[in-house]
Amino acid sequence: MKSEKAFKSLIDESSGKLQEFVEKENYKGWDPYDGLNSSFFQFLPFISKNRFARLAWIQLFKRNPLNLRPLLGVKKDFNSKGVALFLSSYCRQYNTNPDEAKKEKIRYFADLLISMQAKGWSGACWGYNFDWQARAFFQPNNTPTVVASVYCASALLDAYDILKDDELMSIAGSTANFILKDLNRTHDQDGDFCFSYSPLDRTVVYNATLLGSRLLSRLNSYQSHPEYLDAAEKSVLFCCKNQQENGAWAYGQQHHHFWIDNFHTGFNLECIHAFQKFTGIGKFQSHLEKGLDYYVETFFDEEGRSKYYNNQTFPVDIHAPAQLIVTVDALGLQKKYKDLCQRVLTWTIEHMQDPKGFFYYQKKQFLSSKIPYMRWGQAWMHLTFSIVKSWQNEN
Repeated sequence: MKSEKAFKSLIDESSGKLQEFVEKENYKGWDPYDGLNSSFFQFLPFISKNRFARLAWIQLFKRNPLNLRPLLGVKKDFNSKGVALFLSSYCRQYNTNPDEAKKEKIRYFADLLISMQAKGWSGACWGYNFDWQARAFFQPNNTPTVVASVYCASALLDAYDILKDDELMSIAGSTANFILKDLNRTHDQDGDFCFSYSPLDRTVVYNATLLGSRLLSRLNSYQSHPEYLDAAEKSVLFCCKNQQENGAWAYGQQHHHFWIDNFHTGFNLECIHAFQKFTGIGKFQSHLEKGLDYYVETFFDEEGRSKYYNNQTFPVDIHAPAQLIVTVDALGLQKKYKDLCQRVLTWTIEHMQDPKGFFYYQKKQFLSSKIPYMRWGQAWMHLTFSIVKSWQNEN
């Protein structure tokens, strides 16, 4: 274990390199799922309309350790969730050490996020900058999802807390209308329910519906909305009833969603805690504690590697160590899990950061994927560093 001084030096050096990289790239980049943006693939009229061809093409790009995007016409671009993560990161930096330069960053990213809204829905919402073919559904470019929308609205609330601009609150607040009016619901026998991933599907994905609950409960904390509170509580109840006895959650209920993974477990814990914090309703504490024990005991090894799945170590995905920091911070447990966080971050920096400053997508046992995805890797690690530096500032 490094000394406090050595670890701080490591964080300063690593975060500085990442900052240089994202600024050089103007915060634009590729994404693991952006293969359908390929101009070459779009030129193939029959194949590009085929569900199985689209699914295979995305997987080719996602799983290939070689970056095919420059060759096959996929351009770097802004991603709404990535922009939201950068916005939340600069808000955290400002709250740690306020200055006008950070405030200008906050305004820039807030304005950019507002301009990226998906239009034609009941409230403010956001999607991704690419067509997305999943096994369960197809979503055209900029189809709003609960995941992207919650991160974007939450980032605007972070900015509102600093700038006190009522427009930010108004836009973020209207996302509740998207969640409550546009998303489909799957009910259980007790009347509790799960929000769908998007308005175009009826999937049951626990972390997605919990993110919706998190935003509704946060909005209710600014101004009372009984319907927000009721919907959020029923969604959390639905997910907690589907928690496994050992504390784990599968990703979802569809037959191809039965896996148990690292960072989605972290999402669930973060969201359940947020619901309790914003509402004062503490009846899910036993679920939270059981899930947290499972999370920290299952997904991180003694060397500091972040396991992707509950039953295998590789691949080590950059999203996982970042989510550990976000989850521990959200639960206010940075002192309790200080050694774990330091061990995981040290391993991640030493094994997954490129000399150019960016972080690799996945570290595999033999052939790793070193593609610099902006949303999936760089934005998450940027937020991670902002959080860790705020911890260090408190000591």
